[in-house]
Amino acid sequence: MNRSSAITVSMHIAGWLLFYSMVVAFIANGNPNGGSSELPLLSGPFLFFFLVFPAIFYTNRFLLIPKLFNNKQYLLYALAFAGLFLLVFWLKPFDGVINHNQGQGNVRPPDGMTGPPPFKLNEFYPQGPPHKQSKFDIMSTILFLLVWLFSSAMFVFRQWRQSEQRILQAEADKANAELSFLKAQVNPHFLFNTLNNIYSLAVSKSEHTADSIMKLSNIMRYITDEAREDKVDLQQELDCVRDYIDLQQLRLGKNAQVMFTLTGETEWKKIPPLLLMTFVENAFKYGVSNHEPAPIVIRLEAAEKELYFETINKLYEKNTPLERTGIGQQNALKRLQHMYPSKHNISMESENGFYTVKLTLQF
Repeated sequence: MNRSSAITVSMHIAGWLLFYSMVVAFIANGNPNGGSSELPLLSGPFLFFFLVFPAIFYTNRFLLIPKLFNNKQYLLYALAFAGLFLLVFWLKPFDGVINHNQGQGNVRPPDGMTGPPPFKLNEFYPQGPPHKQSKFDIMSTILFLLVWLFSSAMFVFRQWRQSEQRILQAEADKANAELSFLKAQVNPHFLFNTLNNIYSLAVSKSEHTADSIMKLSNIMRYITDEAREDKVDLQQELDCVRDYIDLQQLRLGKNAQVMFTLTGETEWKKIPPLLLMTFVENAFKYGVSNHEPAPIVIRLEAAEKELYFETINKLYEKNTPLERTGIGQQNALKRLQHMYPSKHNISMESENGFYTVKLTLQF
């Protein structure tokens, strides 16, 4: 058990000890005439009273809220609440403790032992003891509601803390991803080659010169401005991907055989910035050759609540598996884990001389 777990367990034990010490003190002080000086803590009613509320607390905290309420099964959660409430209402654990404690006042000292005359409740209360098993155990109801609300509050607080930690970690990973992208993607080597190709187009008075400059400008603007947001429009990311592919084809010429396909609706969908660009950049960085054709497949399918993205590039002997993972790709995996902890699936495989990345996101 690590230190954090030990602290948590200690806090729970201390909390329950405080809870029951207050209840026992209330019972002992609230019944001076009918109760004994020593409460029978190992008796059946007391043991049941001590076990029922922790059982309700941890059932709600670790079973009902995570499995039902957190999965939006509100009706089942409400039925579980009602069932446990009715169970406590019917069993009346607090009333059982009070009546059992009052019954201890009629006990006679054993033979051979001196003591005060036996206390008889009917001598002081001809009409019966002042506390009888009632139809409505108000204290058990209050304790049930307090335990239920406190366990729910603990779960909500823990979820809030985890969300805050994920946000902070995602922001840190985002900053690292932006830096790694700037170093790996828009580096001086890339800019030099792209500008050199644009210069050649300008010298030859190509009609593509102005368009190439605009594409490079769009990429730089997206990286420096739009990528500051937590999420951007999917269409913006795809526009950047298209501009990047066009510039890479301009740089590589006929050796770059890129097949980019897009299906589905991309409007009103948002994703983390530079997420798809990281895998596209990885495909070009390690899947092209200056001596032979380099086929690269980039495919995206956008459904209503799901996005499927895939890249396939040829592997060359100079590229080791360690190199292919890349800093940018590692950061992308961390961002996915923090921003889509249970709503993403990714696989990266090397097979038959090709490297394939398959990513599925749920909106």
